Amino acid sequence: QVQLVESGGGLVQAGGSLRLSCAASGSIFNINVMGWYRQAPGKQRELVATITRGGSTTYVDFVEGRFTISRDNAKNAVYLQMNSLKPEDTAVYYCNLWQPSIHYWGQGTQVTVSS
Repeated sequence: QVQLVESGGGLVQAGGSLRLSCAASGSIFNINVMGWYRQAPGKQRELVATITRGGSTTYVDFVEGRFTISRDNAKNAVYLQMNSLKPEDTAVYYCNLWQPSIHYWGQGTQVTVSS
């Protein structure tokens, strides 16, 4: 089993920044991908960014250039630096860890961006 614990959400004004953190513990394999997803009220959960253990990253179009994903393999941690936040970025942000054949999810952290 794997446990994921997120932190760093909160309320920020448009144009501001937040940094999300996620710490993973448990049975973590050497082959895995960590990432962030988000879910706004009334909408489906959507991918934000992913990063492999080797550091390869992917971003969805609407955050590229504003958000940066990074990880610390020694700490089994993943981070999301969010800059130039917009009201439409308001959502619950979920940490995700994928290992062969299974996804693990954190409990989510609320990010609210006021206009």
